[in-house]
Amino acid sequence: MKHRRTTAGAEKIALIKKRIFEIIQIGSRTDIPSLCFDIFIVLVIFVNISVTFLQTFEKMAGYAGILGTVEFITMVIFLAEYTLRIWTADCLYPEKSYPAAVFTFAISFFGIVDLLTILPYFCPIFIPSGAVVFRMLRVVRILHLFRINSRYDAFNVITAVLREKRNALVSSIFLVLVLMLASSLCMYGLEHEAQPESFSNAFSGVWWSVSTLLTVGYGDIYPVTIGGRLMAIFIAFLGVGMVAIPTGIISAGFVEYYTKIKVGSYSEHDADFITLNIVIGHPYTGLKLRELNLPQGLYTAVVLRGEDVYTPHESLVLEAGDSLLLGTVSTGQFACRIEEVHLEAGHNWIGSRIKDLDISRRVFVVMVKRGHKNICPQGSTLLKEDDVVLILEKIGKNY
Repeated sequence: MKHRRTTAGAEKIALIKKRIFEIIQIGSRTDIPSLCFDIFIVLVIFVNISVTFLQTFEKMAGYAGILGTVEFITMVIFLAEYTLRIWTADCLYPEKSYPAAVFTFAISFFGIVDLLTILPYFCPIFIPSGAVVFRMLRVVRILHLFRINSRYDAFNVITAVLREKRNALVSSIFLVLVLMLASSLCMYGLEHEAQPESFSNAFSGVWWSVSTLLTVGYGDIYPVTIGGRLMAIFIAFLGVGMVAIPTGIISAGFVEYYTKIKVGSYSEHDADFITLNIVIGHPYTGLKLRELNLPQGLYTAVVLRGEDVYTPHESLVLEAGDSLLLGTVSTGQFACRIEEVHLEAGHNWIGSRIKDLDISRRVFVVMVKRGHKNICPQGSTLLKEDDVVLILEKIGKNY
């Protein structure tokens, strides 16, 4: 009896933990408590940042006590949220053990942001000498908003474009660094004798080259010799181009991305489409699109979530209630066709397991729809009457 009570208690705690995890995660429109929690956290972040700004005004010194109290309350909320995320880390990483899940969350981007949100407030109490440094870290708490923003499609489009164009952006930044170092050394050589105080070392040239290449032009250091001025003109023209290169790369990335979404990478080929509903308990729930093990020739055209339409970027996490519009594509090497087979009464597949079906090796069973459920097919899956079998057939010279 005691063992049963212990088991029941553990199951109850597990259910409570799972529900808390669902609430503190980014909520959908259908989960009202989770959505309210998201709105509450955003308000707390803005209140905390507003207090930090107001504390810098001398005229607000008379309200220091009130501002300090509000800041303390917001920091307690942040601490409670971080504690709950540590407690529910195994729900975020179910494939890991609890210690491994906690460690993985702690070193993740949002785990570090959450920790740095708390440290600047509490650490100066124990390390007074580092108070200034820790107060500077308070700006990190604004990054907390990225967790909320990451749910929305527009933010994911930006990250997808930056990820896709990262090599070109790194190359352009490297080119800027090379030109900056070269121009700083040249300017130091040309101006050092004429202005030993302004261009006392190579670092002075670096400061000048940065402000010139990035078109800031503070004017605190400038060349006075003819050679230095000619070099400044040349560097100024290069600076305009250096700023334009990464801007052009990002702009072209957005154009390419939306062109691919609207026109489609497969627009020149014949394509069939079918809808796959992600119900509660579906094996795709909680997976990112890049983690889906879709057969070759099958791709995700779009993700429908309530009234929202999401572009199929690889980092999008699927949720229960989503609908995937799956498409097949024909290429020069093979052609694909996707269709649904309804197992009506008398169909010879009824009562058979998928591994025992007498089908061509070109045909793959992608999904089995049974009532309101979508079943991920296994070789041992037993087909029943009224099942709808989603099959993919490949045709081509390789087959």
